[in-house]
Amino acid sequence: MAKRRRRRRRRNQLVPILVAMLLIILVAIAGIVTGFIKKYTPSDAKMDLTDYYHTDEDEVALILQNMISETKGKMVDGKIYLPYSVITKELGGRFYWDSETEKVLYTTATDTLEIKPEDTSYTIAGQTKQQDYVIAKKIGEELYIALDFAEEYMPIQGEVYENPNRVVLSYQWGEWNMVSASKDTEVRYQGGIKSPILSEVKKGDTMVLLEEMENWSRVMTADGIDGYVEKKSLEKPQATEVSYTGNYKEDYSSLTRDYKINLAWHQVTSEAANATLGETIQNMTGVNVISPTWFSITANEGTISSLASADYVNEAHDKGMEVWGLIDNFNPSVSTLETLSTRSSREHIIQKLLEEAKRVGLDGINVDFEALTEEEAPHFIQFIRELSVVCRANNLVLSVDNPVPQFTGFYNRKEQGIVADYVIIMGYDEHTTGSEEAGSVASLPFVKEGIEKTLQEVPKEKVINGIPFYTRLWTESNNGTLSSEVMTMNQASEYVQNNGIEVYWEKATAQNYGELLTDNGTQKIWLEDEQSIEEKMKLIEQYGLAGVASWKLGFERADVWTIISEYLQ
Repeated sequence: MAKRRRRRRRRNQLVPILVAMLLIILVAIAGIVTGFIKKYTPSDAKMDLTDYYHTDEDEVALILQNMISETKGKMVDGKIYLPYSVITKELGGRFYWDSETEKVLYTTATDTLEIKPEDTSYTIAGQTKQQDYVIAKKIGEELYIALDFAEEYMPIQGEVYENPNRVVLSYQWGEWNMVSASKDTEVRYQGGIKSPILSEVKKGDTMVLLEEMENWSRVMTADGIDGYVEKKSLEKPQATEVSYTGNYKEDYSSLTRDYKINLAWHQVTSEAANATLGETIQNMTGVNVISPTWFSITANEGTISSLASADYVNEAHDKGMEVWGLIDNFNPSVSTLETLSTRSSREHIIQKLLEEAKRVGLDGINVDFEALTEEEAPHFIQFIRELSVVCRANNLVLSVDNPVPQFTGFYNRKEQGIVADYVIIMGYDEHTTGSEEAGSVASLPFVKEGIEKTLQEVPKEKVINGIPFYTRLWTESNNGTLSSEVMTMNQASEYVQNNGIEVYWEKATAQNYGELLTDNGTQKIWLEDEQSIEEKMKLIEQYGLAGVASWKLGFERADVWTIISEYLQ
């Protein structure tokens, strides 16, 4: 009996233990199930779009194509205003703030609009035109342009949305990678179901595909939300052609020729040198444009010096050549920034160039402003715009010289290619005075890269590639200094021959290369000769460029002209 009571007592003690264990197991299972549900149940939390765009009450979020800009627009009296910096730097607008007159300028193909901030009108060609809104506003230190006005004078289109205020600006046209929702779904802040919801999209809504990942895709919605959608909720991406449908049209007539340009720069340093033209060109063949270095800015007020000669022009015309007078900014006492940022100075330069062009019968103007800084560049481009109006009206070809596009994107070759007739690449000075190491003046890869990068911004029908007729003889001295001297083709060949320098064809540069060991150090030379010029001309032919420009007349050998002409047929 005692044993049975002990067994019953033990069973009675086990029951609550088993119940407790069962409860623990049930709680654990419930916890696991709850955790599983919680882990795999999408969050329905929504992000406030005002926080998403970081906008204040009077600000407008700007979505530039498929990127949310950190810079904000303004909402004033129900009108949206875009920052001047965004219009000019991001959207490529032609608006220009002239600090001298305190006006916004906009240069068309034929004239310049003038807009005073806080005004509802603008003037062009002496006429006043009225709008029903303020066109430009100064808010604090910032300048803003009305979106409605910008759309009239730029190939952009803006779609405006509220709550919060934002505008989606399209300005790059072509093929976009689009994707459609296969069902109703959400756009989330990040790629994950726990990320807060930014927006909801309906089945069939199309979005721009920005990035594809394993399970999520980053998209831009039509109303300017950059977020993530589960890939299982999307159709397959499709390339879609998107075209500009606005009313703005560019009408920049061009004076480009229907034949290839063969231009030779002629360095003229005195009036007396004009009389030597006949002697200088006696062995020259095939050249149809000669560009004498006649004009230079001499003061910040826009005064220029001139060596222009009507007799020179007449002689060139008799030889079948056009004359494009060159103007430079090489005077060290002149501030390019101060000169070009002042409207009266720009106008003075243009007026004097036109007077000289008419006086001597010029066919064109060649602008050779070098070593421009990023600060000077917007004023330079405005000068080119304003000069183009006068050249176009007076049947003068306008060409602009540019360095090879390395770290000089601010030269705005795209705009040059619209308003000017020709964009000339100075395809040389790869290694020049001040270089840290000896090297070629114009290796073939250097020239090729310059052409390809320029063609990304300028149509080939307007691109002329400049080639060098000179060579640099480099001396790497034993004390570690580096120096060089410029040689003509004949001088370089004679130096190589007289000093017994053995040269060989260097495939990497497409030039004949040689070295000479001296008591003072090592001399190195990359020859510009008939072979190297031919390789450069092959590139001009290959890319279908508008022609060639050669620096400089008098440094060449006569055989070079036959080679150049062969590739310009």
